[in-house]
Amino acid sequence: MALKVYRPTSPGRRSMSGFTFDEITKSEPEKSLLLPLKKKAGRNMQGRITVRHRGGGAKRRLRIIDFKRNKLDVPGKVAAIEYDPNRSANIALIHYADGDKRYIIAPTELGVGDIIKSGDDAEIKPGNTLLLKSIPSGTLIHNIELQKGRGGQMVRGAGTAAQLMVKEGEYALVRLPSGEVRRIRTDCSATIGQVGNIDHQGINLGKAGRKRWLGRRPTVRGSAMSPRDHPHGGGEGRSPIGMPGPKTPWGKPALGYRTRKTKTSDKMIVKRRGK
Repeated sequence: MALKVYRPTSPGRRSMSGFTFDEITKSEPEKSLLLPLKKKAGRNMQGRITVRHRGGGAKRRLRIIDFKRNKLDVPGKVAAIEYDPNRSANIALIHYADGDKRYIIAPTELGVGDIIKSGDDAEIKPGNTLLLKSIPSGTLIHNIELQKGRGGQMVRGAGTAAQLMVKEGEYALVRLPSGEVRRIRTDCSATIGQVGNIDHQGINLGKAGRKRWLGRRPTVRGSAMSPRDHPHGGGEGRSPIGMPGPKTPWGKPALGYRTRKTKTSDKMIVKRRGK
């Protein structure tokens, strides 16, 4: 979607930008594909805050997205391109030939009236889903499975795309948007093309209230707190934090400290991101 810049009628409007919603063709979502969405405000099942700075925001309803794309060999027609408040990408409403309706993530170059298909005999064009072993090397892909039949888990954000590098036996090397190169089994599926809504990265919220609409609460600097509330707190006026590096509120190093837990899929990583 193209971006629009607002007139500077107030300090909040001066640098604000937003979408023109030119690509959106339907404003009301499909009722059969909606579910209620309860807000968690960053709390887990025990009621404890595990993610800070969450709460409030506009009321939303969950759109049921077909990440598995398991409607094999049944052509579907794009009925509408819709806005989804729960993700950065747009979604496309698909009417299949057997009468079924589903939402998918809308890639670039996919418009109303286009025909999409899932299966090994599908064409190599945006919106079609195939197994990695049926996709030519060098193709841009998204909505990539990590385990066969589980559904797409990677590369689903606006403007993102991975590239299928090479296939070696039962595995394919895929370069992710972060620069990481990962081995994925060739019997996993992926969707052709780049995720749409590329201009999402260029949005300037302009004011704090707009962040609150998204369910994000304020973040207070540690140096503005007292010593009992944060390791950076205390001191007269603006003081240095008094330690070699910054820490979290719980005393853990905040920079250069590896926090990623070891996963069984780590052995599939050929090249780490940023290296």
